[in-house]
Amino acid sequence: MIRTILVVLYMVNYLILSIPVWGFEAIVGLFSKKARERQCFHFVQWGFSCVHHIAGVKLTTIGLENVPKDQAVLYIGNHCSFFDVVISYSQVPGVTGFISKKEIKKVPLLSTWMVINHCLFLDRDDLRQGLKVITDAIELVKQGVSIFIYPEGTRSKDGKLGEFKAGSFKIATRTNCPIIPVAITRSADILENHMPFIHSTNVVIRYGEPIIPSQLEPEQKKHINDYTKGIIADMLKENEKLA
Repeated sequence: MIRTILVVLYMVNYLILSIPVWGFEAIVGLFSKKARERQCFHFVQWGFSCVHHIAGVKLTTIGLENVPKDQAVLYIGNHCSFFDVVISYSQVPGVTGFISKKEIKKVPLLSTWMVINHCLFLDRDDLRQGLKVITDAIELVKQGVSIFIYPEGTRSKDGKLGEFKAGSFKIATRTNCPIIPVAITRSADILENHMPFIHSTNVVIRYGEPIIPSQLEPEQKKHINDYTKGIIADMLKENEKLA
């Protein structure tokens, strides 16, 4: 109960007190768009890092060195918890936008920071809008912004991997950016398994070696969603040995 209250109070105060930062960053953007991007990214990254520390999340991170530091990538991860974004965002090394469900856009202040940080909002019931989100993500990658997506489309209720939607991978196949598989274990134990109470939890997050679409065999590239899902499944098995 105490952790839940502390996290909620922190998030409310963080979002309210961050409002003046928008004005400052707008001024910075007049002189350097890249500087504004980096500062906004690091500000939110710091905020999320505080959240998972207050929540008592103890992270074991493996393979972060696999993530290229000099180019945009497509992160593909499994999804079991609201905290997956909090944990992932606090670690990625470069400016990154998440693809999130459209409902999050209704959250005051948080959605504003998400827009500033190149997050895109997906309507899973609107195919045309979904295609536009993928197109927008492709353009962001071309501009040097990494994209993080959970291709299952929703949180797994039982921890098992669901179907990886093939459309998500067009972001990589159309740009040939590296795909970074991400496997997160035990994140549901933070909140979802004890809703609405937050529990201190040991979480393992593993970043796999980059997958370069142009270097795959024809059959692997044709079914790149299943190929990547298989890699993440193996990574999750490795995580279980440490969790």
